[in-house]
Formats: sequence, structure tokens, C-alpha cells
Amino acid sequence: MANHVTGIDIGTHHVKVVIAEDSGDPRLPPRILGTGYAESRGLRQGYIVSIPEVTRSVAAAVAQASKAARVRVKRVYLGVGGIGIEEAFARGEVVVERGDSVVTERDIPRAAKASEDALPAAAKQNRIIIHPIPLRYSVDGVRVLGKNPARMKGNRLSVETLFITCLERHVVDLKTAVEDAGFEVEDVVASPLAASFVALSKMQKRVGCVLANIGAETLSIIVFEDSVPISIKVFPVGASDITNDLALGLRISPEEAEQLKQGAVLGAPYPKRKIDDIIARRVSDMFKLVEAHLRKIGKDELLPAGVILTGGGSSIQTAADLAKAVLRLPSRTAVIDASQKMQLRDASWAVAYGLTLWGFNNGDDLEVAEHHSITDLFSNIWRWFKKFLP
Repeated sequence: MANHVTGIDIGTHHVKVVIAEDSGDPRLPPRILGTGYAESRGLRQGYIVSIPEVTRSVAAAVAQASKAARVRVKRVYLGVGGIGIEEAFARGEVVVERGDSVVTERDIPRAAKASEDALPAAAKQNRIIIHPIPLRYSVDGVRVLGKNPARMKGNRLSVETLFITCLERHVVDLKTAVEDAGFEVEDVVASPLAASFVALSKMQKRVGCVLANIGAETLSIIVFEDSVPISIKVFPVGASDITNDLALGLRISPEEAEQLKQGAVLGAPYPKRKIDDIIARRVSDMFKLVEAHLRKIGKDELLPAGVILTGGGSSIQTAADLAKAVLRLPSRTAVIDASQKMQLRDASWAVAYGLTLWGFNNGDDLEVAEHHSITDLFSNIWRWFKKFLP
């Protein structure tokens, strides 16, 4: 039986589904068997306001993908986005267990648990942790060069961790909507992280970059350095705000404004310069939010690989140039792998396809040394076994 993975990206305007199978070659990405697409209903800025409407949208998109792939979908990986995504940082420290002061694999999850316990109460209230990502380890206050401190000698082990969190109600509602459509949710993944598996190269992650996903009603960014995500942020602005600005500025309908935003200016009775100015003002304001966040974390103008754009809003012709001007960094639109272009069409599918990569690799694309407890081990074995159940 072929090993199939299904990724579902529930956006404010569209639900996108990708079904992929293992290519059989670790050097090649998963093969896309089918894609599905449906208009989203029942969401606002990534939040669910009507579970039944979202369920119908998910069912329609999965049915389309399932028909194209000729496989029956039972279990899925789900992207979680929206303005409920937040970051939190904490540092945990533990005493090394062994009497000879050698750090072992047993000490690492203890340090991770200590960092989670050190999170402020406000960072955990009504929220769940989606991804705990260790940023750096220290032994007796000396930073470890690398991602695994095992076999080093010292009395105390500490770890600084990035926690990607989301509102618990939002995650529960998303899972309920998908399960009501008849599918079991294998795992949830932060959408910006899922997109990074497809839109970014290992070199870009290593030297430092920011991935900006311009959605319909949100702008999400994830910052990488030394192959590790060091910051994530979601802003409540998106491509729909550009459409609204055009509608108000030119006194036209939103439908006409959407066409103008996509570049349909031939024969339009509006000056192209005015259209470009309206778009440029809004897009520049969006990237100024990104600039302010990069300045806050001390990475403004310090990311050699620059900014990579993805999402539906990245198709705006001037977006990359405006990002370069505002952020003073190299800028380009994400490029989908050539072998997948016929299936995916554009970078707005990065999240759905990235979810399938997560499903096949169990998050190894993160390039972070993961240290699992016995409970996690049995959970992973059960997940693998379930793929072969009828």
C-alpha cells in the first residue's frame, strides 16, 4: 500500500488540499497525486465563526483532491494560522543527573520541560503550545556550539526555547470542522512553518531570512537563522485591504478592485499611476510592520538571504520591489519546485504542500535535533502504524 499524506490549508478565502506520496528517493520531494480547492466560508482573519460552513468547504476541497489522486482520504495534517498564532520565549535550567557530570540524553527533555514551566502564565492562558523549538543550549553558562549538548561535561544544563502557541479554542474549532467532515487530524502545524519547508532552501535558512506569507486577511512572517526559526509573527492585514483601498480610492466595486489589483488595467478608465500609488501605499505599510518586528528582535537589515514572499498576495507585481525598498533586504517571490509547478500553479499552495512534507518527515525539515520522551516514541510508532490500517 502506498504511503499517502494529505495536507489541508484552511485560509480565510480558500481551502487548499494537497495529497502526496513518497517519491522513494530521499533526495526528491514527495510526488503530488492530486490537489483540491474550495472557497472558504465561515472564517474571519483565520478564525472560525461557523464550524458547519468550514466543514462543507473542507469536504468539497478534499473530495476534489481525492478524486484527482484516486485515493481515499482518512487522515490529514492541518495547518493552523490566523492572528491567534504567537511566539513566547523561556529559559530552563536543570542539574546534570550523572555523578561524573556528563550530560546525557535524559537531561535534555528535563531542560526542555523546565523551559516550558518557566513560561509566564499570560503566555499559556487559553493557549496551547504547537511547537517547542530549542534555540540554544548552554552548559555551566557556556553556549554549546551545535544543537546537541549530550556527552559534554558540566554541572548545569540550560536551554532557551521558542514556543509557537495558538489560542486553544481556535485549534479545537479547526480540528472539529475537519473531523466533522469525516477526517482524522494526525497533527497540527503552524502555517508559516509549513510554508517554509517548500518556500525556503537550506542555504537561506542557514544564513538568515524572513518568509512573508501575504494572505487574504493576514500577513504572517517567520524568521530563520542558523537553520532554526527564531521568531514568528502574524499581523491582521492582508491582500483584502489592498482591494478595499482600491475600491474606496477609485469609488468602484470590490470585484473591479480585485481585478485591478491582479493587474487587469488594460482598458480600465482609471489612471494606472493612481492604481499603482494606492497599491504601493498599502503594501509599503504592510512591510513597515515587518520592519518594525525585525528591528524589535535585532535583525533589521541583518538577514543575508533577505525576504521571500509567498501566499496569494505575493502575486502583486510590485510586492517584491516594495519589500526590497522598505526592508532594505534582497527580495523575491518564492518559487515552487519545477517538478510540482503543473500541480501547484503558484506559491499560495506552499502551506498545503509543506504539510505533506511534515507528515512524511515528522518535522525533520526543521533541522532541529529533537529529543523525545518514551511517550512521544510510542505516539510516533502508533502514528506510523495507523497509516497501514484500512
